[in-house]
Formats: sequence, structure tokens, C-alpha cells
Amino acid sequence: MQTLILALISFAFVSSITPGPNNLMLMSSGANFGFRRSLPHMLGVALGFTFMVGLLGLGMAEVFARWPILHQILAGISALYMLWLAWKIARSGAPGEGRSDRPMTFLQAAAFQWVNPKAWVMALGAVTLYAGLGTWAVAAIFGAVNLPAITVWVLMGQGVRRWLTRPAQLRAFNWVMAGLLVASLGAALLH
Repeated sequence: MQTLILALISFAFVSSITPGPNNLMLMSSGANFGFRRSLPHMLGVALGFTFMVGLLGLGMAEVFARWPILHQILAGISALYMLWLAWKIARSGAPGEGRSDRPMTFLQAAAFQWVNPKAWVMALGAVTLYAGLGTWAVAAIFGAVNLPAITVWVLMGQGVRRWLTRPAQLRAFNWVMAGLLVASLGAALLH
């Protein structure tokens, strides 16, 4: 049992700390809004993903196995939503500049987990590989590891914020982050 828990912790850490849509958006939020204003976004990701893992473990994966078209529909919605988010990131400016002047909310971030391809891969992997620990144990362990890992991305964004003092620098950073988000979408859809 202890070996399985350690394996899950490792899986949760590696999959949570590596770049993906959530982490790129959190880094962008940290750069644009700072740590404190990004807290609801971070908590929405962490708790929304934990809830998603729990529900998948309770049988949502079976729904997609029975009706694969639902998975295809979700993939299409995911792609469109992520493209829209990339556009919002690319067009965001400094707070008060008349563009996006607020970070993603808790509920927006929690709902995003359901259209995030990386979150689906992580959640399905977790509930499949570590089912022996029990659904809610897997969800709780993943949630406990996920929050500190994603916090690193917000802090990196906040650290970068010091160098983004001119509007042109911030715009360039936001366009790069939007491009990386689109690239992560391409990698997820090709997988």
C-alpha cells in the first residue's frame, strides 16, 4: 500500500508541475495580477481537479466508454474554449489598461478542468492506475500534491512581473503565453 501511495505522489507531482494549460494560465495570471489576486484561480484549479478525479473514479469514465461521441464533443468544446482563453491572454494588458483586468475566478477555473485535455489525461491515469487506494484517497492525495505544484507557476509568473514593467514587454509575454497555450492544445489533440 505504501509503495502505491508513493507512486501516486510521484505521478501527481510530475503531472502537476509540468507545463500544461492550467500552469501556463496560472503563470500568466501571476505575471498580470500577482499572487494574491490569482489565489481564486489557483484554488479553482486545485479543488476543481480534485473533484474531477473523484467523480471520474466514481464512474464518469464509464460514461465515455459507453458513448465515445461525448468524448469527441468534449474535445471540440475544449479546443474552442482553449483558443478563446489564449485570445484573452494574448489581448490582456496591465491592470487598468482597459482589457482583462481580473484573473480567472474560482468557478471558472474549476469548470475549466472539465475541458482541459491534460486534466483529463491526468485524472483518468490516476483513477485507473491507483484504483486500489480508493477513489477519494486518490483524489485527496492528488489534490494535496497539485496545489503546491501549481503555486510554483503563479510565483514564477509573479517573479517575471518585475521585468514586465513596460506595456510592450507585457504584451509580448502575454502573446508568448497564449502561443504556448495553443501549442499545448495541439499536442493534447494529437496525442
